[in-house]
Amino acid sequence: MPTPPSPAEIDVHDPNGVRLQKVLAAAGFGSRRACEQMIAEGRVEVDGQIVTELGVRVDPATQTVHVDGERVQLDESKVYLAFNKPAGVVTTMNDELGRPSIGDYVGNRRERLFHVGRLDADTEGLLILTNDGELAHRLQHPQYGVLKTYIAQIPGPVPRDLGKTLRAGVDLEDGPVKVDSFKLVDSSPGKALVEVVLHEGRKHVVRRLLDAVGHPVISLVRTQVGPIQLGDTKPGKMRALGRDEVGKLYKAAGL
Repeated sequence: MPTPPSPAEIDVHDPNGVRLQKVLAAAGFGSRRACEQMIAEGRVEVDGQIVTELGVRVDPATQTVHVDGERVQLDESKVYLAFNKPAGVVTTMNDELGRPSIGDYVGNRRERLFHVGRLDADTEGLLILTNDGELAHRLQHPQYGVLKTYIAQIPGPVPRDLGKTLRAGVDLEDGPVKVDSFKLVDSSPGKALVEVVLHEGRKHVVRRLLDAVGHPVISLVRTQVGPIQLGDTKPGKMRALGRDEVGKLYKAAGL
């Protein structure tokens, strides 16, 4: 029985494909000359192999390309959007009760979009919308540890050891949960703004967690998912993620 080739012997060249520098230039990495330089410098991988030859051709639909360790999305049919979900909108594509839903904002798009994680109707903030099912799954699965950042308004004052308590873990009815980080952002008489970062995705987990320690949420906004920030995107608006942002999302999800 023949010995299978070692990874170093795998030929990534597809004679029917597109020249690698042309693929990279089309993906926004600069001129073909600049992309040729990147290849020659050993900064480009195809299917896990560093490619330094300029004649290599690849199939963008089936092969995986990384530049400087970050994956490049070459499938032009894939969509990646950052949506600022307003309060009062439910995280579904349609709602049997007729409540406002995400579908009201993306219903005119031809792609079937997944929302990464959920936000309850009263919570506003960042949702990633994509038709990349594998990425969506990884971003919301606790196993991959992708962090989500929330800003919560809670009753004050906030005790000095609250962060320590939350980082140590709090028992909820469906098991213990602990935050990855916690900090006081601002405070005023009777109220405080706090930042909560965690990779848990359980239903209402931030609200239940803060309620369990005696600081029920007054208002809640998700400001970040992994490396993607809400920024100045207005409620009800969305923006397409840039190439660098998509690459960082893939990296965060271990792809």
